[in-house]
Amino acid sequence: MSNRPLSDYPQSVQDAVAATRFRVCDLHAELPRWELVVWTAGNVSERVIVNEDGTPGTNDLIVIKPSGVSYDELTPEAMVVCDIKGELVDGDRAPSSDTAAHAYVYENMDHIGGVVHTHSSYATAWAACGEEIPCGLTMMADEFGGPVPVGPFAIIGDDSIGRGIVETLRDSRSPAVLMQNHGPFTVGKDGRSAVKAAVMVEEVAKAMRLARQLGDTLPIPQESIDQLNKRYQNVYGQ
Repeated sequence: MSNRPLSDYPQSVQDAVAATRFRVCDLHAELPRWELVVWTAGNVSERVIVNEDGTPGTNDLIVIKPSGVSYDELTPEAMVVCDIKGELVDGDRAPSSDTAAHAYVYENMDHIGGVVHTHSSYATAWAACGEEIPCGLTMMADEFGGPVPVGPFAIIGDDSIGRGIVETLRDSRSPAVLMQNHGPFTVGKDGRSAVKAAVMVEEVAKAMRLARQLGDTLPIPQESIDQLNKRYQNVYGQ
């Protein structure tokens, strides 16, 4: 348990935590909806974005799924709050076993506001092979800015997985990494963005696997990848 309970934080932070709990609970429902998880596996976390004076900013708190709880039992109140070191601040259950990995990402990537982990079948299959997903689709150029990279093998339980995520994504445009022999982790500006990346990485993992069954895939020139990614990230949508 953290040395500082949630009740010691200003009301503005406590209100932000309550709102984040609702968002994170709702986002967890997206994982089984898109068939990215089974049983109790997988998790979503989001950084609490408010300073102690009530202004928008980076706080040292994160909200994440409790460990070993089925998706149909999740409620906003069930979500647990941890500090940036992964220590429990508030909640009736133990935090996810992946909390140390999530916390390490937040501590070392200030621009990240959401992290997701799944064991979605196709993306995890690429991870089992230790092979990046090649950029053979324009939607991959759009979403990932190139191949989906593979991170190093690491054992769950401490921040080893988090270190691998950060090392792999620090100089990559991809919001997704396939941790070798484990599965995909995705990041984003908030929890919703990270969930979107989790959905999209499974989609491209499946499409590229099917393409491999048909024959050799055709690479997209790097210049075109750069152009597609720039347009999608800066012009597409609203």
